[in-house]
Amino acid sequence: MLDVAYEAVNDLAPGRLARIDEDRGTIRVRLDKGAPLVDVVRQLNIEIDQLMASSHWFQLWGDEIISRATPGRPLSIEYLLEREEEHGVAVKERRGLVSVHIDPDLDVEAFAAVMNPATNKQLAGGQWFQLYAGEIIDNSPEPMSQV
Repeated sequence: MLDVAYEAVNDLAPGRLARIDEDRGTIRVRLDKGAPLVDVVRQLNIEIDQLMASSHWFQLWGDEIISRATPGRPLSIEYLLEREEEHGVAVKERRGLVSVHIDPDLDVEAFAAVMNPATNKQLAGGQWFQLYAGEIIDNSPEPMSQV
């Protein structure tokens, strides 16, 4: 099962405004809660681009699998400071592109808080999967192990 979580923290390395850590089925997005949102979003776009360049993430769009190597529309995510929803975020997904529209009046803590339910809702659509150590991880429940 995929698990993506955003967290506003105050323990990132000095000068580090955002950090994305990836593991099997998980992404942790850590954001500097003391920094201005505009600066954090700028760094978050750099970090997410590096993550997507790893080619471990895929989008199922109809019967097509979209990856970072897909011609014409390589898979990407962009964070935009554009109000689509007051005091929140609007996640818009198209073939090969996810746009996250962020109310610029939010602070970093509020942004992280509203991103978690928005991301859960997006992942519930079942269109994303990760290739991790040769294993495909999607949003299906993990099989129960026998004791």
